[in-house]
Amino acid sequence: MTNRFEKELGDRLIRYAAIDSQSEEGSLTTPSTSIQYDMLKLLEKELNDMKAHDVQITDYGVVLATIPANTKGPAIGFLAHVDTAPQFNANDVKPRMIKGYNGGDITFPDDPSLVLSPRDFPHLNEKQGHNIITASGKTLLGADDKAGIAIIMTAARHLLENPNIPHGKIRLAFNPDEEIAKGVHKALPKDLGVEFAYTFDGGKVGELDAETFSADLAEVTIKGVSIHPGEAKGEMVNAIHLASRIINNLPQTTMTPEVTDGRDGFIHATDMVGGSSEMRLKFILRDFELQGLKDKGHLLSRICETVQESEPRSQIFCHIRPQYRNMRYWLDKDPKPIELAETAIKKLGIKPIKKPIRGGTDGSLLTEMGVPTPNLFTGMQNVHGPLEWISTKDMDAAAELLLTITSIAAETEN
Repeated sequence: MTNRFEKELGDRLIRYAAIDSQSEEGSLTTPSTSIQYDMLKLLEKELNDMKAHDVQITDYGVVLATIPANTKGPAIGFLAHVDTAPQFNANDVKPRMIKGYNGGDITFPDDPSLVLSPRDFPHLNEKQGHNIITASGKTLLGADDKAGIAIIMTAARHLLENPNIPHGKIRLAFNPDEEIAKGVHKALPKDLGVEFAYTFDGGKVGELDAETFSADLAEVTIKGVSIHPGEAKGEMVNAIHLASRIINNLPQTTMTPEVTDGRDGFIHATDMVGGSSEMRLKFILRDFELQGLKDKGHLLSRICETVQESEPRSQIFCHIRPQYRNMRYWLDKDPKPIELAETAIKKLGIKPIKKPIRGGTDGSLLTEMGVPTPNLFTGMQNVHGPLEWISTKDMDAAAELLLTITSIAAETEN
């Protein structure tokens, strides 16, 4: 590996990560937050500056661009999302680079009590001598997925400046709201116009994700009976108490995120808001198999029905809607992008890591909508929190992977 793109990748990630582009669950706008346009407009400008073709921001908030084909080959898309996760503070991110990491504990200037240690995160042991990027301790870094953006933009710049490198048509897409499962607009597959695509939104070097969770979102509304507490005997129905009973009746020792791993699914309570007269709960349901996902929905619905029956004066509504589905169901039928990426990873001397990921990507939705889109590594670690970090050398390997995929695809067609 040449590590020829490390400096550019580090510079790009530090510049991008400093821009607040956090998405917001529950927002009714697209994108969910206006600040995501700060990233979208910057990418639009940078793509125009590097002379990409067909650069635009769609009316649903996606930056699209083209690197025209100079030889035969399939049209391939590369995607990354501009939003950062709403689960942790992303305001005033201060990215910093630790050059030539020495293998010890990493401390944080804005939170001296915070420590990133290889004792707790053994994968860090493998990165001695690497340049490591983290935030300052008060925020997440946002390498998820600004590392993916930096990787795609760096590779795009290289291809546009070196038109002698053979490749088919390449389409780039940078979309909002992946972190709240709203990143793929119904118009995107047609507007992208590719045979298949890849998201750069994965972790360890070598990761090739072709199987994700299937996911549903459950929203439970509990309406009690409100009355002055001094006159409440026999009259009040406290919605908070009913909400607590629903939570307590879930199988907390076998079916929550903190006690599951591998191929286990879960029911995860994410929000509880309201008061004694009305409560609103949100749950995310996850399973690798559709029947398992359906069973979890039925279980939650039955618990709500049982609590409702125990207090007929209350009203409890449980609404479940789909979010995304396991991309495996479609990629098993059309494995070409998987086979191409695996060949490219091996050509770089990297061992492919193929395992189901306990989450989802925009590729889950795109694949379901007819554009096979597996997920590729970026190197990001400990995402969605203050201990997030990434190696620029790992990012460099991802940029080389993008270029190798396009090269092999062109060779195969000629």
